[in-house]
Amino acid sequence: MEMGLPLFYAFSLLLNLASVAFAGDNSTPPCSSQFNTKCKPDSSGLHLTLYHPRNPHSPASISDVHLSTILSHDEARVKSLAHRLSKIPSSHRTSLDHHLDMKSVSDPLTPGGSVGLGNYVTQVGIGTPAASYVMVVDTGSSLSWIQCRPCAVSCHAQVGTVFNPKSSTSYHSIPCSANECTSLRSATLNPSACSSSNVCIYQASYGDSSFSLGYLSKDTLSFGSNFTFPNFTYGCGQDNEGLFGKSAGLIGLARNKLSLLSQVAPKLGYAFTYCLPTIKSTGYLSMGSYNPAGFSYTPLVSSSLDDALYFLKLAYISVAGKPIAVPASSFSRIPTIMDSGTVITRLQSDVYTALSKAFLAAMKGHKKVVAYSILDTCFEGKVASTAVPTVALAFDGGATMNLRPENIIISLNSAKLTCLAFAPATRVSIIGNTQQQTFKVVYDVAQKKIGFASGGCR
Repeated sequence: MEMGLPLFYAFSLLLNLASVAFAGDNSTPPCSSQFNTKCKPDSSGLHLTLYHPRNPHSPASISDVHLSTILSHDEARVKSLAHRLSKIPSSHRTSLDHHLDMKSVSDPLTPGGSVGLGNYVTQVGIGTPAASYVMVVDTGSSLSWIQCRPCAVSCHAQVGTVFNPKSSTSYHSIPCSANECTSLRSATLNPSACSSSNVCIYQASYGDSSFSLGYLSKDTLSFGSNFTFPNFTYGCGQDNEGLFGKSAGLIGLARNKLSLLSQVAPKLGYAFTYCLPTIKSTGYLSMGSYNPAGFSYTPLVSSSLDDALYFLKLAYISVAGKPIAVPASSFSRIPTIMDSGTVITRLQSDVYTALSKAFLAAMKGHKKVVAYSILDTCFEGKVASTAVPTVALAFDGGATMNLRPENIIISLNSAKLTCLAFAPATRVSIIGNTQQQTFKVVYDVAQKKIGFASGGCR
């Protein structure tokens, strides 16, 4: 990995190294297993394989990363989302106006989320001819980006070769006057910049101090031969530093108009479905139409805090079939979002305390021990799945997630502990990916609802 330079120096390099626009056709290779794409001519949706980040068979596995490190970065992601919703600016200021010839440079960089180490990955094709790249999938991010040669400042280590825009006949950079450049602030919560050759510069920064800087660009996005999207808007990263696993970049699935979801919606429909697998299996991400059979739904909630995230209302939680002892008003004291990248579900502190108390009562005979990282309801040794009480998350509208033992507890073999996979929150409740594993979850943005169905994958 190249050594990172200060952020302002990264910008100064980009100002004078603006990418050259290329022209060409939009031909794509035939449907191929290199994209892990299930091509279904009789379906309007596309279907991608999803990998758990710690699955040893993942194309970008981080199975060697200790769970304590993942939990630490999970906490950074949660804090970043909380700051984002409470409009707290980042303390990191770049003084870009003293170093760069560009517009609107006096604002501080604001973390738009935290990628961390808990995100699932898939593979997509970029360019003409298309090449396959491993990408992080994130419902909490809008702008998609990929590392690009010449890596003018720095590129983190990734699986495979770094994308070279000069090798794509359909690549071109986006000028500063384009609407997409103007839209960057809402997509990244940071202002755009403008190079000396009038190329739009994006800056996507995250709460764990990871970031990507580069040229806003267009190219052909492909998922085999059946699904190609010419003129897909994304970031061509020239300075990419932080913890992105071994991925080449990120796919943003938030509700912003620059997200992948919004860009493919005119062709496929404004919805996506996924099943997040356990560490031992694979799941899927489907864009567009879906079979509604088996789903129970809860309304998507509008929020002035951030219209790109997926808000919903948690109505109650039950343990061993009994609602936990907490006033119903506690569930609405802070907002609740669905998020694919947060590992551990966070609950409003009173709700979490009541859940922990009910869970401890149902776990009689198991010795409670000291906390492990962010997890404070822990037991000595390994807990058999048959000893774990049922836990159900019920949402407005009647949708319910009846959690399996694997959704409820985490076994920490190295520490010889088993912990409840929930933690308290003060600013935002988050339904995390441990609780979502093996469920089919549909984000039907067109119909303003989220649906759940059990048994989607293993």
